[in-house]
Formats: sequence, C-alpha cells, structure tokens
Amino acid sequence: MTAKLPGMRMYHDLARWWPLLSPPSEYEEEGPDLLGRLPRGTGPGSLTLLELGSGGGSLAFHLKPHYKLTLTDLSPAMLAVSQEVNPECEHLASDMRSVRLGRQFDVVLVHDAIMYATDPAAVQATLTTAAMHCRPGGTVAVLPDYVRETFIPGTECDGHDAADGRGLRYLEWRWDPDPADNTYVVDYAFLLRESDGTVRIEHDRHVEGLFSRADWLAWFEKAGIPARSAVDSSAREMFVGVRGG
Repeated sequence: MTAKLPGMRMYHDLARWWPLLSPPSEYEEEGPDLLGRLPRGTGPGSLTLLELGSGGGSLAFHLKPHYKLTLTDLSPAMLAVSQEVNPECEHLASDMRSVRLGRQFDVVLVHDAIMYATDPAAVQATLTTAAMHCRPGGTVAVLPDYVRETFIPGTECDGHDAADGRGLRYLEWRWDPDPADNTYVVDYAFLLRESDGTVRIEHDRHVEGLFSRADWLAWFEKAGIPARSAVDSSAREMFVGVRGG
C-alpha cells in the first residue's frame, strides 16, 4: 500500500528513480528464501499468488517463474515501474485494506507495504483482505520490516547507477520519536544525478507502523488464518498463516 500523503514521495513524483533505489538485484537472497517458505506447485504458474502492495515489482521478479502473479498497489506510478519489470504479470491499482477482486489465490503475500498500516484497524483490514482472497488451505505471508521487539533505530545507505548516466545514492534514517505509540519515522535523503551530470538533493519522510509479535499473531487468528512467526534471511520477522476451511 502506498498512500498519497505528505512525504512518501518515492512512490509518486520520485517513482522513476525506484529501479536505482531497490532493483530486483537487491532481492537475490530474499526471493529464494521466501520461495522456500511458500507452497510450491507442480510446475511454473501452476499456483496463483496475489501480492498486496507490490510496489515496483522487484520482489515479484523473483516469484514470477514459480507463480501466476496478480500485483496490486495504490500508486499508479509504482505499478508503471513494475509493468516495465514484470510485463507478463497482472497489475491492478487498489488499496490493500479494501480491495475486493472476487476471486481467491493459493498464496497471498504482503511484503514491507504492510508498514504503511499505521494503526491496528488498518492492519486488521489488510489481513481481512488477505483472508478473503486466500483459498481454504491456502497461505498468507506477511513480512513487516520490524515488530516492536525487533525495532532498532539506525541508518543505512546505498544506491545504484543506470546505463543512461543517471545515479542515485540515499541515506535512510529510522527513529522513533514516541516509543509509547504504534509508529516510527523513516527519513530519506536522496542524491539524484541526472544523465547530464546535474545533481539535486531530495528529502522524503515515511511514518510506519510498529506492533508487537503477540498483536500480529492475535490479528492473524482473528482473521481466520492462524499463523506462526519466523525470521527470514534478512533478519525480518515473517508471519505465515494457513486459511481455515
């Protein structure tokens, strides 16, 4: 889910830079790790997977050889990026809290888009969406960046260059201004180099949700998809549930 709010510019006016911020190559370890935790079909595309909040499609790039994918996101700009990367996949503009496609899938995935569910009602609405679109006996997987027990303030930096001479470098700074509430802040500073060599600086702020492991497990149970938690190859908390009949 990428809501059009003040801040979160990387999903809107800065979306064309996404391939230099988080390309498919960034998921070469995480993609296979996730695949190893999900049900596998008898052949390519024999199972269906719905991703809610699929963003630029960089993770989907690693999933599409194994599933028939339907990718949804609230941001048309991010869907356009994903369509360049995954032209063979179905893309739909929609909100993960409320979309109703009228069909069910073998797997429903919510990656780090779940971080933009910043209150319990939004998380539970998203899990309800996931449960409604998951066939009985199917799998729902949700991968928040952090749960309350694992959150650590800190910084990261990275970036990539394009063949046309453009380049991006970023500093990510996550911090929690109020540990008593259910959110934390991520500030981004971007250095953006155009193909003519000019460089500019842009700031972007994201407010993200932070909930306890026990809350997550209780919300999965309430949605009818009892789940277990595990830690993936990126040290991210991962919740995997199976929808009851």
